[in-house]
Amino acid sequence: FFLGNSRILITMRIDPLYLLLLPFAAAFSPAPFGYSPPSAPSSTSLDAKIAVFGASGLTASECVYQALKNGDSVVGLTRNPSNLVVPKGSGGSSAGSPLSDPNLTMIGGSVTSAGDVKKVFEGGDVDGCVIALGGKTSDVGKTMLQDGTKVVLDAMREAGVKRVAVVTSIGAGDSKDQAPFFFKILMSTVMSSIFKDKNAQEAVVEASGLEWCIVRPGGLTVEPPTGVINVIEGEAGSITRADVAQFCLDAITVPDFPYIGKRPCISSVGGTSWVKDRSAAAREGME
Repeated sequence: FFLGNSRILITMRIDPLYLLLLPFAAAFSPAPFGYSPPSAPSSTSLDAKIAVFGASGLTASECVYQALKNGDSVVGLTRNPSNLVVPKGSGGSSAGSPLSDPNLTMIGGSVTSAGDVKKVFEGGDVDGCVIALGGKTSDVGKTMLQDGTKVVLDAMREAGVKRVAVVTSIGAGDSKDQAPFFFKILMSTVMSSIFKDKNAQEAVVEASGLEWCIVRPGGLTVEPPTGVINVIEGEAGSITRADVAQFCLDAITVPDFPYIGKRPCISSVGGTSWVKDRSAAAREGME
């Protein structure tokens, strides 16, 4: 089970009555409205420089890969740079192979270390940042999201970098009612500590004074990009990590991006399904 960029193993029994009612609940979900990506590559210039935090994670690696394909330069921070591989969604036949590029600089370190994060900005000229943190709570701690995000935002202000996209999750903040019924139960029980951290992370972003976009994706998959990105006001469905990455890159490279200072919930399927990728590929490559 994947929430944002966090990995959770849950065993549960679902009431058969819920399964019978699910199609009817979906039928009453408000219709989504689409986000139209720019027709040109997502870049403010021919040599934009993008910083990606949590760079070897499943969604973050999509950001790295797509930015490089757009002709941008990327500097990434991750605990284990060797874990960065070409993502399955956008990578095609090269998926799973080590990701390297002349325009890519990888730094090994932790987002909770001010010294490590400062290295990302030492070269200067960073145009924007994507924060897509993940990992098992037992490995990274219960407050890594809020703590690490604060360290990054502090470093951004010091370096004069204004634009940032932060990946959280459907159900965070005021989007609780946009999560499916069974997911709400998990949010208030076994996943309560994760959402406490995510909510605190969002609060840190909102108070930053920067040009931020909090991205709340629905159920994440590692399938190829669909190009369909709906901003959902009702119950959200699934979306590929590749599509989430495109939205994040647009958020930091498109000057008049319409969701700056907002918390859009995005999905390729609105109000009809909640698909979590349980394939082996989705369980590999975590930061």
